[in-house]
Amino acid sequence: MPSGATAATRGAFGPTLIKLAEEGLPIVVVDADLGKSTTSRDFQKVYPERFITVGIAEANMIGVSAGLAACGKTAFCSTFGVFMPGRCFDQIRVSVAQTGLNVKMVASHGGISVGEDGISAQAIEDLSLMCSLNGMNVLVPADIVEARQAIELAARTDGPFYIRTGRPKIPVLYEENYTLQLGKAHMLRDGSDATIIACGLMVARALDAAESLASEGVTCRVLNMSTLRPLDEDAIVRAARETGAIVTAEEHETRLGLYALVAGVVGSKYPTTMGGVGMKDRYAESGKWDEVLEKYGLTAEGIVKEVKAVLARKSSAGRDGHR
Repeated sequence: MPSGATAATRGAFGPTLIKLAEEGLPIVVVDADLGKSTTSRDFQKVYPERFITVGIAEANMIGVSAGLAACGKTAFCSTFGVFMPGRCFDQIRVSVAQTGLNVKMVASHGGISVGEDGISAQAIEDLSLMCSLNGMNVLVPADIVEARQAIELAARTDGPFYIRTGRPKIPVLYEENYTLQLGKAHMLRDGSDATIIACGLMVARALDAAESLASEGVTCRVLNMSTLRPLDEDAIVRAARETGAIVTAEEHETRLGLYALVAGVVGSKYPTTMGGVGMKDRYAESGKWDEVLEKYGLTAEGIVKEVKAVLARKSSAGRDGHR
């Protein structure tokens, strides 16, 4: 893994689209007034004739993107996660999901790590909304390398995609030779005592937590679940069967996000002890992004605490089973 390198996943968007357009893919980009922040304006500088800005009109952005896709284009559109799907869910549902058109939605500034932008800009419901749509591919890259691959995968794969990227610079976990597979979790570390399943910026924190627990004699498997839909149910069942304890970690509301998705699989296919780290039935507040994450427990320390709590319940359940 790269040592010490950091980069914001949103930085993958514009440069990757330029590369794909240079290869001859029929890429067009529709923007809703946040192209500088999402990095879509990098594409505009090189291909201005393929770039359309609709202003602060997210619903219109989806309609225009769907129209372009219906004409044979690979339509990418972008804004912040709080605005897409927040302000245009009906348009996404009717014009993209129900039609299966080739629209690729890349939402930056996901989660609570938007920092001083504050509570109104924090998307903690977007993944659940997008996962509720039939036929939608939903990805949350763990670093900029995976973000580049997610965007390229979306461009080369027919059908609608939602890719969530982030504002802050986070650790680069993967080498350039890594290959993202749609619908497949990637095991970054093996272990037998528990499994930590994480997505987005929480993957690096999951690895730190596993390292800390290893120093105490607890071995944790770490799965990067970068694809939430389609979900890698086989990897989840293997984790439940082989480690007997699962903790999820996400920058999202746990009741509706990764925790809920994993719990659905575990409950129906291989019941085991579970816990989750994320936003639990609450909103956050404004502040420096790393301090906000720390306040709400979205840290390596928070994951360690949750793993220990789950292991205690696992041990208790084991004793009860032998009575």
